[in-house]
Amino acid sequence: MAGQGTPATALLAKRKIRHSTHPYDVSPDAPNYGASVAEALGVPPERVFKSLVTEVDGALTVAVVPVTGELDLKALAAAVGGKRATMADRAAAERATGYVRGGISPLGQRKRLPTVLDSSALAYDTVYVSAGRRGLQLQLAPADLVALTDATTAALAAH
Repeated sequence: MAGQGTPATALLAKRKIRHSTHPYDVSPDAPNYGASVAEALGVPPERVFKSLVTEVDGALTVAVVPVTGELDLKALAAAVGGKRATMADRAAAERATGYVRGGISPLGQRKRLPTVLDSSALAYDTVYVSAGRRGLQLQLAPADLVALTDATTAALAAH
């Protein structure tokens, strides 16, 4: 496991949260990246979640949605009591989280951002999210993800 540590894995270890790490090899430029990651891991794509940094009424917010769907920005805005949501500027997202695009984890971010987890995650014993760098996923219970990020849950994915 040497060399796989990230702020996300450090947080899980510190809090003694049960999890596992899963390396994979998929080009960040691959079309349908999330589905390719799920295939590389050998898990159903609806259990693999992407972390998208957005702006809701000017405030950075993280949406965690299945790789099988697109983020419904109106649903996200409604979930946090906002009026308008847009995708955040890439540089602002990387600066706030401390992670690079394709490796943004909902856990261990430089600045803790409000987080909304798509409610479909609650249907599974475990889900997969980025461990904080490209090529590494974390598997953990959705309830632990909610507790660690203080997330709210809502239907966010448009399929």
